[in-house]
Amino acid sequence: MTTHAHFTGRLVILGFGSIGQGVLPLILRHIDMPREHIRILSADDRGAAVAAEFGVAHEVCPLTRSNYRAILAPLLGRGDFLLNLSVDVSSVALVELCRAQGALYLDTCVEPWEGGYTDPALSASGRSNYALRESALALARPGAGDPTAVMTHGANPGLVSHFVKQALLNLAADAGTPVAAPATRDGWAALAHDLGVKVIHIAERDTQTATEAKRPGEFVNTWSIDGFVGEGNQPAELGWGSHEKTLPADGARHDFGGGAAIYLKRRGAATRVRSWTPLEGPFHGFLITHNEAISIADYYTLAEGGRVLYRPTVHYAYHPCDDAVLSLHELAGKNWAMQASKRLMMNEIDSGIDELGVLLMGHARGAYWYGSRLSIADARRLAPHNNATSLQVTAAVLGGMVWALENPSAGVVEADQLDHARVLEVALPYLGEMAGAYSAWTPLDGRGTLFAEDLDTTCPWQFGNFRVA
Repeated sequence: MTTHAHFTGRLVILGFGSIGQGVLPLILRHIDMPREHIRILSADDRGAAVAAEFGVAHEVCPLTRSNYRAILAPLLGRGDFLLNLSVDVSSVALVELCRAQGALYLDTCVEPWEGGYTDPALSASGRSNYALRESALALARPGAGDPTAVMTHGANPGLVSHFVKQALLNLAADAGTPVAAPATRDGWAALAHDLGVKVIHIAERDTQTATEAKRPGEFVNTWSIDGFVGEGNQPAELGWGSHEKTLPADGARHDFGGGAAIYLKRRGAATRVRSWTPLEGPFHGFLITHNEAISIADYYTLAEGGRVLYRPTVHYAYHPCDDAVLSLHELAGKNWAMQASKRLMMNEIDSGIDELGVLLMGHARGAYWYGSRLSIADARRLAPHNNATSLQVTAAVLGGMVWALENPSAGVVEADQLDHARVLEVALPYLGEMAGAYSAWTPLDGRGTLFAEDLDTTCPWQFGNFRVA
């Protein structure tokens, strides 16, 4: 067992669902700290038995706008750490509190207060991940030495940003022009531009199956159901590349912020795109909004005089486990009214893998996928209280925590700003088989003349070619 960090402060874990329960044993393995310094606050008693198993204090204590400061402020001081794995609690509010207290912070997404994903008083733009990200970035004060707040650092968003950097280095090496890891954001963007990368998918296929099939009126998933449904009800969003010719008919730009992304006037859970992974091959995935689609597109932007010279199109292409797909179809058929019953698949999973990676397209060799192929068998062998999906998240949380402890005065940062090599060093032992594969696949493959389709054959990498009508 490798000890990656020593920590003498207090750790508050907010939320203790599948990710909280899965990351606790990793923290205790790899961060040297007294377990009596750890305190778990959760909205319900899920995971209480797991906390007791590891001798960690667990308290049912739902946080609201009116009570979060009174509850958390006495538990956090200078050098302490708040690990936010909750839903329905504002990430921005928590970062502001941690800054005032001098405490470090990490979350896996920028979460609004309860109801923020579907608030009818907000426009589609106002309910977007783009807007949430802008609210978090507004807290950044470069050079101020604020306590580190690592935003959106799970598997995706988070880990996949480090996959992109490694994939770019692999592409350069395989092309016979190996390069050292760039030291600056502009250097990374120039590398992506010089390699000819036009599109980046976060391409994921989850094939985990369970001994118990989905029942009518039940939503089944391999990770947070509330989180999945919440982001699925947000508008579909994507980083908008400089090579794109035409804005989608239902697409719109935001009238604030950095401008790296657009949104579609429809739910992400009702929007599908074509993508590819090495084991699955071609598939239709859901264009679920995620922070990394915006942050990666922004990070790899080259601009001059306010004019964008280069930016890749970036978005999620997610095929969840088959029971989750059935759950989404049922949810949509009920006009997005949530099922009465929810079941997180864990112990009943009997087979399958989560194939999670980044698909870089448009370069000289067409398409290149790089990522993690983690089976349920390997996940159970590597860490308790995890499935293949959750372990990819918890390994990334551990990596982000270690980086934060080693860099405690970095202020508000996103995954793209972290040292990818250090985070991967911590996470890789839990990611199963790391694989890279080239493919000649394009979104035009197999689409003949049987049905008339409006395709751009002059540039296969246009978003309209990826989108499923």
